[in-house]
Amino acid sequence: MTHFPKPTTGFAPFYAGYMRLVPDDGNLPQHLAAIMTETEIVVANLPPDKFTYRYAEGKWTLKDILLHLTDAERVFVYRAMRFARTDATDLPGFDENVFAENAGANARAITSIVAELAAQRVATIAFLNSLDAVAWQRQGTANGAVNSVSGFMSVLYGHHRHHLTVFRERYLNQ
Repeated sequence: MTHFPKPTTGFAPFYAGYMRLVPDDGNLPQHLAAIMTETEIVVANLPPDKFTYRYAEGKWTLKDILLHLTDAERVFVYRAMRFARTDATDLPGFDENVFAENAGANARAITSIVAELAAQRVATIAFLNSLDAVAWQRQGTANGAVNSVSGFMSVLYGHHRHHLTVFRERYLNQ
């Protein structure tokens, strides 16, 4: 499948804000690759003290956010893969705050975290490119809501764009 139309349905209402950030040109693999490159450039130009900075008490650090992007991507792609393969199991939700609290991001080198996200993104794009038009439309239930392969795969971009915007506005004052 070379064209990935942006879905207008097939995603939980919670994801609508992320979906609004997804380009509507069908070039999802290219956009996922480009935002990864954009993220690598932003990170490469930051002083080391920015990686563990919190703009407010209880907020995640940049390392936390980058690892959160990887964790969430793994979960979303796993769900999409289950739906694409017609698995009808109602998939559980996950608590991103528990994941972040237990990921140990701030004890890791930033290069390791970015490399992990980049590796996950390569695998995500490979999976995305393996889908046909029928699989792209398949649906299932996750966290009590009906979602689709196209919904989860598209939300990946919007989720990443959201956090990159938060990076710039709240951590870098851009």
